[in-house]
Amino acid sequence: MAEILFLAHRIPYPPDRGDKIRSWHILKHLATLGRVHLACFADDAADAAHLPALREALGGRLGEAHVEVRTTGKAVAGARALMAGRPVSLTLFDSRAMHGFVRGVLGRHAGASVFAFSGQMAQFVPKGVPRFVMDFVDMDSAKFESYGAGSGPMAAIHRREAELLFAFERETAARADTSLFVSEAEASLFRSRAGLQGADIRALGNGVDLEFYDPTVRYERSCGEGPLIALTGQMDYAPNVDAASWFAEEVLPRVQGAHFAIVGRNPPASVARLRGERVTVTGAVPDVRNWLQAADVVVAPLRIARGVQNKVLEAMAMARPVVASPAAFEGIDAIPGRDLIVADGAEAMAAAVTALLADRSAADAIGRAARQRVESVYRWEVQLAPLASILRLDERQAAA
Repeated sequence: MAEILFLAHRIPYPPDRGDKIRSWHILKHLATLGRVHLACFADDAADAAHLPALREALGGRLGEAHVEVRTTGKAVAGARALMAGRPVSLTLFDSRAMHGFVRGVLGRHAGASVFAFSGQMAQFVPKGVPRFVMDFVDMDSAKFESYGAGSGPMAAIHRREAELLFAFERETAARADTSLFVSEAEASLFRSRAGLQGADIRALGNGVDLEFYDPTVRYERSCGEGPLIALTGQMDYAPNVDAASWFAEEVLPRVQGAHFAIVGRNPPASVARLRGERVTVTGAVPDVRNWLQAADVVVAPLRIARGVQNKVLEAMAMARPVVASPAAFEGIDAIPGRDLIVADGAEAMAAAVTALLADRSAADAIGRAARQRVESVYRWEVQLAPLASILRLDERQAAA
């Protein structure tokens, strides 16, 4: 039986946020290909406590596991990074215990492949493993480059992070057998910047749980009557914070008669302050599907984005008409104007939302096309089918 060590920067269960959704489905798929061992961090003790449920969900196909609560704060990590000349992203996750567990598993299971999810985990992969697959997901250095485009002390810090992190990403891709990104656009950007001739750098897309996001199931409406515009996502994530604030302040005043719901856990004070007569800020919700189903239009007004936005795919799976910014649309395999609307800028987004609210038949047609698109392209089993070949497990089984 093939042995696979799966490394993740956050415990991949429950799949209730973007990174966990991808890591969970990859882990679950890998568990059908061999025995999987897990080494990951957790945000806190409550997050770490999900390990028994994760093990049960895998039906006994999980081997050794190490879940470590990450305790290093940003200030301490920043000081260490400055002294060591390293990216803060790495010092935040550095851990002797994690290094030790990884060495132990690889020593006990000779021939194990390593699948690392998120660039921070590459620092734990020793040289000489039989096969090393690095799932960067997004090009994080490019994200920090975007953050550093302005002026001021934080911009300078972000530019430093972008430079050092890119050097680490390039070094990691040079030694990995395969490097994965969530979209071809992201993979192409990395290829063009890294210039690694002969390196295997490719896209492995996200999927959608089409049984979970089923538009034919009726959910109890979580809000009052009237036209509803919804934005979903992890609300302590900086690009989502910016998107929520920008839409509420710049777009919503141009749209008459509709209510805007910001749906997602951990909204910071800057988002909470948006609450008002026309804006609801929910915080964590038991089930995002009832908000999606209730929404007349779902918006993804991100101005900074990397990779593929799960929020867009989930809304499309729920057959909702989506209005996305160009940044949120990048990496989505869909046809603008048929499967969703892409609008650039406050005026264009307001006009698109207003038009959909005024023409229910057109909005419903876009929603139906969106569902058909994700059914044909975004099934997880289709997206993850290449993993056996990427890990060369088909070749090993044939040789055995």
